[in-house]
Amino acid sequence: MITLVLGGDVNVQGRATPSAAFAPLEPLLKSADLRFVNLEGALDATTAEALTSAGIDVVSCANDLVAMANLPVLDHAGIAHCGAGANLDAAHAPAVLERSGEKVAFLAYTSLRPFGGQPDFPGLAQAFATTAYQPDPRVAEIPGRPPLVRTTPVPEHLDRLVADVKRAKAAHDHVVVSMHWGLPGAELAEYQVAYGRAAIDAGADLVAGHGPHTIQAVEVYRGRPILYSLGNLVFDWPAMRGRHVDGLLAGCMFGDEPRLELIPVRRTADNECEPLAGDDAAKVLRYVADVSALRSTTVSVRDGIASVHLGA
Repeated sequence: MITLVLGGDVNVQGRATPSAAFAPLEPLLKSADLRFVNLEGALDATTAEALTSAGIDVVSCANDLVAMANLPVLDHAGIAHCGAGANLDAAHAPAVLERSGEKVAFLAYTSLRPFGGQPDFPGLAQAFATTAYQPDPRVAEIPGRPPLVRTTPVPEHLDRLVADVKRAKAAHDHVVVSMHWGLPGAELAEYQVAYGRAAIDAGADLVAGHGPHTIQAVEVYRGRPILYSLGNLVFDWPAMRGRHVDGLLAGCMFGDEPRLELIPVRRTADNECEPLAGDDAAKVLRYVADVSALRSTTVSVRDGIASVHLGA
């Protein structure tokens, strides 16, 4: 049995004491066997102390080309990484960690094109999508109705993701797929569902999403969870101060009786990320339960913790 804690987007900068960035969350993080977050933004030897002090074991670097400069810093700090590399094969290689005699493979992809949508990023694992606009069925009756936005995975990216997951599952006990995708708000883009379900069909045990900077639904598909967006965790990007302050920590247990629990977190006025409790926690988790119900997924809330019903 392995316990894994996953967080959303992390950006560490401008802190007098980077090693204390995760201090309010450390009791939750250090109770797990493995800890994962999405690293968004530049890292250096000083800010890397935020991750090492919190015991972060593995990060996704599938965000933008800043990741290339982060890789040697992560290697020096002893933090595993996935989703970026010197070439495309390296970017698609899983980060593999072993605990209690079981191996967990982490794969990471980005659907969000950095730098104005330039097409070629040989060092990032890509899961891009195309966008089309379909006229509303009632547009002839009610002129001006907004079109329907249809998004579809790029076929070659979807095929490679599926192949990566199948290969990782054949060689390791568990596979976690990280996806940088989506738009702010509750509504999911069609391509998110397509990629998330394809990863599960290929053998992933869990899909963890981030990128919208807001919390999105959980969907249990074929008995395994897709966390569409965990929101922000520790996030120091100045443009995000006071915005999109809520996030989730997801605690997952792999084994004969898998479990998934969610704990809400919030960045304070001082931009410190802390666990929520009481009415604040209940309000966030009721929102998670409501949007997850739209994905035919049951989330139970009790005492500041949400339990996701994974089914048989």
